Amino acid sequence: MHRLAIFGGSFNPPGHHHAQIARELARHFDEVRVIPCGPRPDKPVTDSVPPVYRATLADIVFGGIAGVTVDLSDFEREVFSRNFELQERFEKENELWHVVGADLIEGGARGESPIQRTWAHGAELWKKARFAVLKRPGYAFDEKDLPPQSRIIEFEVEGASTTIRDRLSRGESVAGLLHPRALAYIERYGLYRAPIPGTWARGSLEGAKYVLQADGKNPKARELAEPLAKGHTEAREADFITVVGGDGAMLRGIREHWRTRLPFFGINAGHLGFLLNGQDQVAAHAFPPRDVIFRQLPMLFLEFEDREGKTHTAHGFNDAWLERSTSQSAWLEVIVNDVPRIPKLVSDGALVATAAGSTAYARSMGASPLLADTPAWLLVGSNVLEPAHWRSALLSPDTTVEIRSLDPQHRPVEAFVDGQSIGDVVSMRARLSRAAAAELVFCASHDMAEKIAAIQFGA
Repeated sequence: MHRLAIFGGSFNPPGHHHAQIARELARHFDEVRVIPCGPRPDKPVTDSVPPVYRATLADIVFGGIAGVTVDLSDFEREVFSRNFELQERFEKENELWHVVGADLIEGGARGESPIQRTWAHGAELWKKARFAVLKRPGYAFDEKDLPPQSRIIEFEVEGASTTIRDRLSRGESVAGLLHPRALAYIERYGLYRAPIPGTWARGSLEGAKYVLQADGKNPKARELAEPLAKGHTEAREADFITVVGGDGAMLRGIREHWRTRLPFFGINAGHLGFLLNGQDQVAAHAFPPRDVIFRQLPMLFLEFEDREGKTHTAHGFNDAWLERSTSQSAWLEVIVNDVPRIPKLVSDGALVATAAGSTAYARSMGASPLLADTPAWLLVGSNVLEPAHWRSALLSPDTTVEIRSLDPQHRPVEAFVDGQSIGDVVSMRARLSRAAAAELVFCASHDMAEKIAAIQFGA
């Protein structure tokens, strides 16, 4: 049976010591699943940084380790999964092992270990679950305290997230404690230093290594990519991803590679290119550019219910929508934060869009585009017949929207995410993701904000 080790923790932030532990665990198990925890009432510091930043750091630190999977479900569901819940979730298909420090088993022989005393269903887990016990520096333990089903991982490594946070808050160096990309990301957005992290920052790509992705079906993209190909490197060594093509190529790149957490720098070989830099701003002899703006932009978290009642999840960067799949108008119910707002929307469909995606399909439906860093997103109707005169609504970042077909049998609807069909569905539930984001890079001389301003003022 598949031997799965659950390695949970705050990882706030994940340091070199966490990565070393994950690598060691991967030597002993078929898979190591790293699960950064959601909000914890007993540890308020867990919420000191918004979850999307913690999710990004976890992907950066653990994502490239063979045999290690990063599970961001706690962030998306905004919960703290207890170990007994993880046991129930994974035990049917795996030989499941819970990774714990030796300090958590102290007193186990007397029934007084932290696991037995403080964990939910801890006494039951102690008897039936399997534990991989990590030796911790400074903690000597008696083997009599080991749980009935346990194995000791002979691996000790120094390090603590508390130390990293403290040093960052005092402006001290943590270069030896963090992955270089994690440190660069923390410094870029002021994590663990400013009360509210930034969503954009000025910086430089000068001398940085990149992965080159060009739209092979676009002759102009192939032409622009040719002089840049000599600088192409492998993904594991890259600092950012260069996308040459149109907005569609950028969306495809984000869809396929956002979990690498590498910034995306786009070069427009298409038409509008809202998500990309203009050709005139990028010269092969001066690439990568020196003066740039990094923008961390939120993505959508989407849940679709199909006709069989099964739920499918997806992430989108620009937008997602339901669209009538027959000649008849769609009849939709619109529910916002569990409150029915439009009992019957008669239209061709309805769409939700991020601020970054507001320049695309939402704009063609008549919605005003938003600045990329606007803390809001959009709900837009397509060719609305009823209610009369309704077109769109501006949504706060914590809003959840559900759009449900009132007659899926006779008026079926098809779902799309960033232009990709999901198939016929009964409903779509959407919100801004708590874990997914994409980092886009623009030349400072013509940032994304300038493009939106040009639209708003008719330039």
